[in-house]
Amino acid sequence: MDLTIDKDLEAATLTVVATFDHPVEKVWDLYADPRKLERWWGPPTYPATVVEHDLRPGGVVRYFMTSPEGERFHGRWDVDAVDEGKGFETRDGFADADGNLVDGMPVSTMVYTLEATDTGARMTCVARYASTEDLAKVLEMGMEEGLAASMGQMEAVLAES
Repeated sequence: MDLTIDKDLEAATLTVVATFDHPVEKVWDLYADPRKLERWWGPPTYPATVVEHDLRPGGVVRYFMTSPEGERFHGRWDVDAVDEGKGFETRDGFADADGNLVDGMPVSTMVYTLEATDTGARMTCVARYASTEDLAKVLEMGMEEGLAASMGQMEAVLAES
């Protein structure tokens, strides 16, 4: 897998592009199957547990990541659009244990696109934040490093299925 993460502070966007030597259908399953999603969503030392997974328009995906010390960090996707096997759009935010968005924390609109390549698939995710400050806040929290570590686990899941 090849992975690039580009940040554009002026546009308040974070763009992730990953290419795989696996077909689009297998890459799609990394998001569509909650058991596969939790095997790579979250850095290796902060494994994810998916507690709700409804990847369809109007649906919600809720999860938490557990720190090495046992602390849980909750997140929530509100699914706005799905093009089965080709992509989806969500609003991604920090949540409390009940799945409610946390006031004052950044929310991004994430647009995922999957496309076939000559050797497999390309996944592009563009995360748009409401402001440069919101993007800067998540970058300060380690979002870029966390994304790279999380997505670095995708290949192992793809190789098994």
